[in-house]
Amino acid sequence: MEEPREKVVVIGAGMGGLAAAIRLAASGCAVTVVDMAEGPGGKARAIPSDAGPVDTGPTVLTMRHVFDALFALGGARMEDHIRLIPQPILARHWWPDGSSLDLFHETEASIEAIRAFAGPREAEGFIRFDRLAKGLYDAFEQPVMLSPHPDTRAITRIASMRPQLWPALLPGVTLEGLLRQHFRDPRLVQLFARYATYVGGRPGKSPGVLALIWRAEATGVWAVEGGMHGLALALAQLAQSMGVRFRYATKARRIVRQGGRVTGVEVEGATTLPCRNCVFNGDPGALVEGHLGDAAAAAVPAKAAQPHSLSAWVWAFAARPHGADLIHHNVFFTENPRAEFGPIGQGRMPEAPTLYICAQDRAAGAPQDQMERFEIIMNAPSGIAPYADEEAQCRTRTFSRLKDFGLTFSPDPAPNSLTTPAALAKRYPGSQGAIYGRSPEGLMAAFQRPQAKTALPGLYLAGGGAHPGAGVPMAALSGQHAAEAIKRDRISASKSAPTVMPGGTSMGSALTGRAPSR
Repeated sequence: MEEPREKVVVIGAGMGGLAAAIRLAASGCAVTVVDMAEGPGGKARAIPSDAGPVDTGPTVLTMRHVFDALFALGGARMEDHIRLIPQPILARHWWPDGSSLDLFHETEASIEAIRAFAGPREAEGFIRFDRLAKGLYDAFEQPVMLSPHPDTRAITRIASMRPQLWPALLPGVTLEGLLRQHFRDPRLVQLFARYATYVGGRPGKSPGVLALIWRAEATGVWAVEGGMHGLALALAQLAQSMGVRFRYATKARRIVRQGGRVTGVEVEGATTLPCRNCVFNGDPGALVEGHLGDAAAAAVPAKAAQPHSLSAWVWAFAARPHGADLIHHNVFFTENPRAEFGPIGQGRMPEAPTLYICAQDRAAGAPQDQMERFEIIMNAPSGIAPYADEEAQCRTRTFSRLKDFGLTFSPDPAPNSLTTPAALAKRYPGSQGAIYGRSPEGLMAAFQRPQAKTALPGLYLAGGGAHPGAGVPMAALSGQHAAEAIKRDRISASKSAPTVMPGGTSMGSALTGRAPSR
């Protein structure tokens, strides 16, 4: 007789939950995904506009091999489900003094652009920085990103053999401080320091090792035709084709524990979905605060969710732009970073923010005189409470500043085009509005994120709040770590543990292929 498949419930259909569901289905589990939203994506969500759905979360895809592997598990190819548009220009950067700089996928093109922008000395500084960032990425990929938990011994061993990495690993060296060792032009320090905000940190407080984010982006950036929410839809469709069941508009209320381990997930309506394992794809703070019941409240320590990362004010709307020559990825810098991150550090709206603009419809070229979709992000502190004139202040500090750069939009975005930190806190329980999980600030921050396996047997974590951290590919890797942890625990609990026999044959795993066991 066919053995019954092990039941797993995944709470949350974000990138981490979708990746976990696909991998668990590939290993033979019966998987049900529940999400209180109307569809998949988590923070990779979209809202309607006059030009079509406009993204309110992540805007580009990096490390595409992570997702190629997911589609391969379902016997599919990603390009058969969505259209990826490679972006030869990674981003266009603008400063109040009228200068601008494009960075490119091709390193030599970036070197030449920086030479023309700031001179040969700064181009040489970029070459040194790029070499360091690549070394950090190569050194940390296996023992941190691809490992189920950061391997401190492996990191120490690698660092001891590569002294050229030491400047970025020394205690007290921030990303901003590291960049000042490479660049004299404050604009270039400001530009590359911005990568700390990609994972929710302030450049002057985040460790120098975050320089590796530059290499993750320089390796390749793709836009998804129609928006990043399309990737989430494609992953959900892949999961369904593999037998995964989805229950949207369904809130998980309690993780049920019996006999010392997870036995089910109670959803609204007092229905309990029985399972032996549960993957929680949400902010770990939701567990700590008891949103999933008493049994899960002690599953992760409070320090795994605190302190929170940055939040954001996000505009998402359709309009006709006038002025600046936008591409898909645009950054409009403040003339005074202290006027941005100083107030944020005090829990206030930045006085002079840097603004990121995704011109969603320009991924394949500039549309001609038509309504386009835009997402504008202004960094914010997490935990900020709403106040009476929040929308008006945010509108002024966003669009008045862009007007100074010569960029305007018509019509003006409606008030409901703005998502505030308070709205994010409500949408993602336990997050206090943070959109990157735990803060990356501090030398050991990367080692303090919760790992996939929790203290409650049968409960596992995935998502940007879990190891290896924030960002679309990192969230997907967290789903891989959760699925692999479930598999390891299932094997170790088996009554018939495998024995070691000499001269055996190495068999590939549905989860790891021919990779060596970790």
